[in-house]
Amino acid sequence: MKQLTYQEALDWMFAQLPMFQRQGAVAFKKDLSITLALSIELGFPERQFKSIHVGGTNGKGSASHMIASVLQEAGYKVGLYTSPHLKSFTERIKINGTEISEEKVLNFIQKNKTFLEQQGLSFFEMTVGMAFHFFAQEAVDVAVIEVGLGGRLDSTNIIRPEVSVITNIGLDHTQFLGESLVEIAGEKAGIIKKDVPVVIGERQTEVEAVFLEKAQSMQSPIHFASDNPTEYATDLLGEYQKKNSKTAVAAIKQLSGFLVTDNHIAKGLLKVVENTKLLGRWQVLQGSPKVVCDTAHNKDGLQLTLQQLAKEPYAVLHIVLGVVSDKKLNEVLPLFPKNARYYFCKPNIPRGMSANELQKEAQNYHLEGAVFESVKTAYSEALSMAKPDDFIYVGGSTFVVAEVL
Repeated sequence: MKQLTYQEALDWMFAQLPMFQRQGAVAFKKDLSITLALSIELGFPERQFKSIHVGGTNGKGSASHMIASVLQEAGYKVGLYTSPHLKSFTERIKINGTEISEEKVLNFIQKNKTFLEQQGLSFFEMTVGMAFHFFAQEAVDVAVIEVGLGGRLDSTNIIRPEVSVITNIGLDHTQFLGESLVEIAGEKAGIIKKDVPVVIGERQTEVEAVFLEKAQSMQSPIHFASDNPTEYATDLLGEYQKKNSKTAVAAIKQLSGFLVTDNHIAKGLLKVVENTKLLGRWQVLQGSPKVVCDTAHNKDGLQLTLQQLAKEPYAVLHIVLGVVSDKKLNEVLPLFPKNARYYFCKPNIPRGMSANELQKEAQNYHLEGAVFESVKTAYSEALSMAKPDDFIYVGGSTFVVAEVL
């Protein structure tokens, strides 16, 4: 077989069966059989390390990084699998904050390419297999595994974790997970395993019963993190991270066989960025004018982020905004402030929504601004227009943030 370069291996992966993040609905699979076939081929790597499984609609990335940071502070060798990446593919797979090397990615693809092709694995399935294989090879003490989409049918759901975590339930990816919160909760609850404790981040009256019922049927002890009155300080900016830190702490407290002190928890929550190299969560890019980017992209996530934005002082607010085409704009656009200048742009992926279409829809909600051919030009224009005491917010999609970073 021809020797590939790292870039060729990556290009080949991205070109495999549709990738949900780029193409949307056509990439959704209906069972875990192909992921299981890969696990067998690799010698069941996911059974060779302990894991924590983190799902939910919003906050699962932040909560995963918080849990990993605390366990690192406690002296453990911690794997962390998250998606999507912002700047580099290798961000998805880390051990103690260090990304998998390009060489390891290349070796995995080179070695397994024939099998991956024959089985028709998708980009996400092979990345999950790669992560599990790497964590087993490197003998991590524990790996924090973030669910990609949903839960029940997500490729990560072949693990049997020490604890399952579901941060919250909101309306997102309704074309696969169901149109109602109850249906979506049912899909997310698919990560609850027999006799494995489960932590739910928030008590939400509409869906509480779904989790209680599933936990009971699985004989899984269930804990609601929001019942804890204690607030925890974290270096991740944004009021909304208070919920995520409670969820992370509740998950840590359900781990048995790990020695984690209150001091480890306090230090780990204050060193999330340093320990895990997390990007794109209320990330301050510069001070004057202040520029913040955030990956929030659905109604519940944006509600929290825009509440945070409302607390910021500024003379003029500039918003660089782009979304993907399956976004329900009638749910998210009303959340945005009308007193801002908008810079509409299209994220550079096949399912990015055209900037003209976004501008047209935005006008229905009295959001006014100009259209730009790319995220980069929109961002440059915002920077050139903003005065020192203005504020620039960049968001609407993970992919917009990725391009600015």
